[in-house]
Amino acid sequence: MRVEAVQREGTYTVKLDEAVKKFGSDDLLPLWVADMDIASPLCVQEALQKRAAHPVYGYTVYPDRYFDAIQVWYLKRFGWRIEREWIVPAYGVVPSLNFAIHAYSREGDSIIVQTPLYPPFSGSVRRQGRQVLDNQLIYQNGSYAIDFADFEAKAKEAKLFLLCSPHNPTGRVWEREELEKMIDICLENEVVIVSDEIHADIVYKKMHHVLGSFAKVAQHSVVLNAPSKTFNIAGLNSSYAIIPNRKLRHAYIHEQNRSGITNGTPFGIEALMAAYEGGEGWLDELKVALWENVVFVKSFITAHDLPFRVVEPEATFLVWIDCRGLGLSSEELAAFFINKAKLGLNEGVSFGKAGEGFMRLNIGTSKEVLHKAMQQLLRAYEELK
Repeated sequence: MRVEAVQREGTYTVKLDEAVKKFGSDDLLPLWVADMDIASPLCVQEALQKRAAHPVYGYTVYPDRYFDAIQVWYLKRFGWRIEREWIVPAYGVVPSLNFAIHAYSREGDSIIVQTPLYPPFSGSVRRQGRQVLDNQLIYQNGSYAIDFADFEAKAKEAKLFLLCSPHNPTGRVWEREELEKMIDICLENEVVIVSDEIHADIVYKKMHHVLGSFAKVAQHSVVLNAPSKTFNIAGLNSSYAIIPNRKLRHAYIHEQNRSGITNGTPFGIEALMAAYEGGEGWLDELKVALWENVVFVKSFITAHDLPFRVVEPEATFLVWIDCRGLGLSSEELAAFFINKAKLGLNEGVSFGKAGEGFMRLNIGTSKEVLHKAMQQLLRAYEELK
């Protein structure tokens, strides 16, 4: 697959239209928000065009085909056989995180997260009046690991654990042994696990282990997912929760119903079905192209002896870059990328204190765009020197 960056001007895209507000500049190369500049698979485009040709866009139910598509996808890609009744259609993974927080904890309860972490995790916990227990990941030798002693201590206080698997922004794919250990600790302390697995399909050299596929924790956990990152259809708001335990499922559904966010969209439903039924080959080619982008960024930084260290992602189209070699404060680092390199990236500090000195780069674009970005970064560093 030759990845070409599709021009997105005029489509009311967050990545472009919100960049001026976020970065205070209109001349940046935006490589921040986590969607891609890459066209969705042809099977999705055709399905949406066919549905759009029908002139009525009314309330839409979730057909049997919707549930079948999810079940077949999970069996083929992850080897997990799920029952239809476990699947709860949803609007998005972040709203679902909030529903789960309400369903499985009360105000004042403590919830474990692992920073540096996608901001809506900690943000949702705090906004719902819960306490954040930060099991900060250990950064060592260019990679991240879990502090299990700290995790076990915090589990004794917690009601809920919000797992990010694969992890955003570090790109870690948790090993089976790591997951087993976290599961055992949570079961011992009666901590419910909610696992956001939205990046599960974009894994490179390792295997993603779905949390719910571990028999011992299936009845004590919730898996959240969507085809949005995988097939670049985030704007269609079609996600789902997989909840094997009847009591946990009903509690989640109660909170979702209470919110009033229960209707699916005709285009989101069509896109999910088309993507899971016909997008597998496209996805396999996409992963090859994305990995080439990872290699390019890492090689460029090494070849030009830039004072950055790429935390090589095991999953996702997001690259976490250690910029502490510049010796700049968080504010100075942000100013360097915005004003000097003219690049719009996510500031590491927004992912928690553990992200200070890092930046997150979205590589879901063409090599030409990434080459331009790296050249701008090189020029900015040479001027700084």
